[in-house]
Amino acid sequence: MKHKLKPRQNYNTLVIHSTDDSFGFGYRKKNNIESDELFIKKFDNDLCNNLIIEFNKFISKENLQKVNKISVNIGPANFNASRLIVVLARTISQQINCPLDSFSSFKIIAKRIASKNNIFTNKESFWIYKKLKRNGFIAGKYEIYHDEEKKGDILIRETVLPKVIKELESKEPIFEANYQDEEDLIELLDLSNKNLFITNLNSWQKVLPLYPISPIN
Repeated sequence: MKHKLKPRQNYNTLVIHSTDDSFGFGYRKKNNIESDELFIKKFDNDLCNNLIIEFNKFISKENLQKVNKISVNIGPANFNASRLIVVLARTISQQINCPLDSFSSFKIIAKRIASKNNIFTNKESFWIYKKLKRNGFIAGKYEIYHDEEKKGDILIRETVLPKVIKELESKEPIFEANYQDEEDLIELLDLSNKNLFITNLNSWQKVLPLYPISPIN
């Protein structure tokens, strides 16, 4: 079943995000960044219950029914948080008949890392990694490309989905993942609004947590 999209300027977007030690929500009305509403909170002892409580406080039933698109961060991040926010996003998507898509946490931070390190050349690649507590790394690869319609607008293509590797050896630049809650929520809202081709109401079925190692690692 296809979802008939409203004009881009009337699009309302909801995003759900988590990192290693926090979770958050973002809501953008009519693709207007000035309308952004953000919520960020550090984990507590009962994330399962408090995630729902805080979500219900964050968005009214009226605004939830106006959501045209949901996007969620699927990790790699805290295993339990990734699992819980994906379940929440899938449930809402199904209940309100709203398309759902997802982005890895490395994809969300990739543009910020590229900008901070002056990586602007078309098709230039770099890696983002997290060191595991035991041996090895989780790493993903990213490539710069430019929007032909909007000259100077830098976009990021994820060419290697974050995965476990034993050694970090590459000719391309390598950067350690670092999360900035507010900036990353805004970037997730931006990605969600740019990625409007997702129109399948059953898209929630394909969204799963990205966690390439066991929870004990």
